[in-house]
Amino acid sequence: MISTTTLKRLAKLKQKKYREAEHLFLAEGQSLIEEATVPPAHFLTDHEAVRRLSTLTTSTGPVAVFPFLDVSAAELLRENDRIVFLHGVQDPGNVGTAIRAAHAFGAGVALARGTADLYNPKTVRATMGSIFHARVARELQTFPFLEEAKVSGFTPVAAVPRGGERPSDMPAEKLTIVVGAEGGGLPKDLVSACQRTVSIPALAASLNAAVAASILLYEAYMRVLP
Repeated sequence: MISTTTLKRLAKLKQKKYREAEHLFLAEGQSLIEEATVPPAHFLTDHEAVRRLSTLTTSTGPVAVFPFLDVSAAELLRENDRIVFLHGVQDPGNVGTAIRAAHAFGAGVALARGTADLYNPKTVRATMGSIFHARVARELQTFPFLEEAKVSGFTPVAAVPRGGERPSDMPAEKLTIVVGAEGGGLPKDLVSACQRTVSIPALAASLNAAVAASILLYEAYMRVLP
């Protein structure tokens, strides 16, 4: 049985400042936890403990506490040939879904500073367990990271609403696909810093960031299939 003191400390992990201090995050739900590739620091099934730690109106099951999983920019670049870079995407659900897509299509994820927190419970839930499989680097400074990626042989490709190449024309090489938030998109100086641009043919004026990331990751994945 977990102590009341420990339970109070773990409940604080709902807040980012305490997650950063402890380097721990909450994962909720049996199916999500079963995806874990590392052992949890705590695994709680007691009804009262789950109620205290849950961020849902109706809890979905057990809650586990895991150590942070993010990697350095250098490791991300070393271990992946395709990376989606999310800039200014502030919705945790979009970030989590993009991580899910990256896992599905064999890519890594880079999160710029100002993007939704990787360990926000909403982000974690939206990954549906892919947080344990896709390599993710976070809190990155945009332009220094892109320069580091270029030095490592990556071609930066900016996703823009119109005027870019078709996704099917993306090269089969190391790519950093840069995606911004729906509506605001990417700032002009960031687009200019990329070597190529890509646009998804669509009837809608803009696409949800997670949808755009998923389509582009799939297209990049198709470029390298035998």
